[in-house]
Amino acid sequence: MSLISILRLKITFESLLIPVCMVLFLVSCKGPSESGVMQTGEYFFPDGYLDQPENIPSFWIATPDEINSFLKTKVTKGKVERIGTSAGGRPVMAVMYGEPRKGNGTTTFSGACGINNIAPYRGPDNDKTVYVGLGGVHGYETEGITGVVNLISVMETGKDLNGREWPEITSVKEKIDRIILIPLLNPDGRERVPVIMQTHKGASKDSYLVHEYLNTGGKPDGTLIGWPDVKEFIPMDFSKVGFPGGYPNDAGVNLMHDDFFGNLQPENQALFDLAAREKPDIIINMHTGAPGNNYFMRMHRPMCEPVLNPVYDSLYISVHTGLTLQGLQSTNDPAIEADPAKSPRGVYNLDCALNLHCGALSVVVEAPSHGISGTDRSGKPVMQTPEMILNGELVVHLEAMRFLAETGGRSKWKSISDKR
Repeated sequence: MSLISILRLKITFESLLIPVCMVLFLVSCKGPSESGVMQTGEYFFPDGYLDQPENIPSFWIATPDEINSFLKTKVTKGKVERIGTSAGGRPVMAVMYGEPRKGNGTTTFSGACGINNIAPYRGPDNDKTVYVGLGGVHGYETEGITGVVNLISVMETGKDLNGREWPEITSVKEKIDRIILIPLLNPDGRERVPVIMQTHKGASKDSYLVHEYLNTGGKPDGTLIGWPDVKEFIPMDFSKVGFPGGYPNDAGVNLMHDDFFGNLQPENQALFDLAAREKPDIIINMHTGAPGNNYFMRMHRPMCEPVLNPVYDSLYISVHTGLTLQGLQSTNDPAIEADPAKSPRGVYNLDCALNLHCGALSVVVEAPSHGISGTDRSGKPVMQTPEMILNGELVVHLEAMRFLAETGGRSKWKSISDKR
């Protein structure tokens, strides 16, 4: 049993005192050799960085063991499929609902762009709508992982794992031909972090340090590697850091910034193979990294085909209006919260590569962290509870699926682009 699974079995703080003390500074883990194969090494955690709440909500399922157990025991309506294997040899799992595409197209996606017609690429079922919900590209961004697991629960039972019914999701899923949910693309990174859920660190200027250390890694002296500096070294040399964080896989690669036109990592190869086969319309790529001065869910504009920019604008309006009406944005005014002109702009990354690979509108949504407080637009402190974050995750998926169902996907999106 992994360390992270053992920690889930705690009953009281006292029952964890001895094992936590044992791993508080040095935890036996792994680092890559020159060949990329993992070797035994020692990782450093500053005092208090492995603290956890005494009571972890039952809906917070975000470790590889828990996810795989959930998929094995709770999924009966969907089809559970191992779509690939991580660099560290761990399964990358997905749950499929609906029927896959049948038949092949007659051209490449690039060819379809050249004739301004997506149908020859997508094939005889061009009109089929396909949605992908993706979590855990960065291993310790647990909010998105938990969100996808709970979305699977809603698909199976109509309820999330907190007991809330989601009739809107139950209804809209019937209007989409194919739904594919991937809770954890990077099980290596998640397994590396021996924390299920952080204690809340408040709203001080240093409150982000624990989450950032566990997520993006730290230097041998316990200071942060830092974001975006962590992207300067890909692959990361684990022997030169105190803790590599949950960002990279076991080969040291940040999957958001893979060598997309060269030597793809196995996790991304599995995702790209899936995308080429399924040709999704929308991919919602859930992360943790909401801005501290507007500490709410935020969708990011991808670098993508120009023809998809007006479609993105419409999707952004739909998602952020839904979040606003549910009280999950800084104000209750959709005119403020759902203005796509204010959307942060992405760079060349996984979402851009997925768009150019299969034509999907692939977008990042950044969630707040359960372990940190921020402020609203006026500067008032905001604490995001795990329940609020879970609701926000599911509202994002609901509104994105509703948008897909109502607009008809890529086969119909040209009309949205023409209107702009």
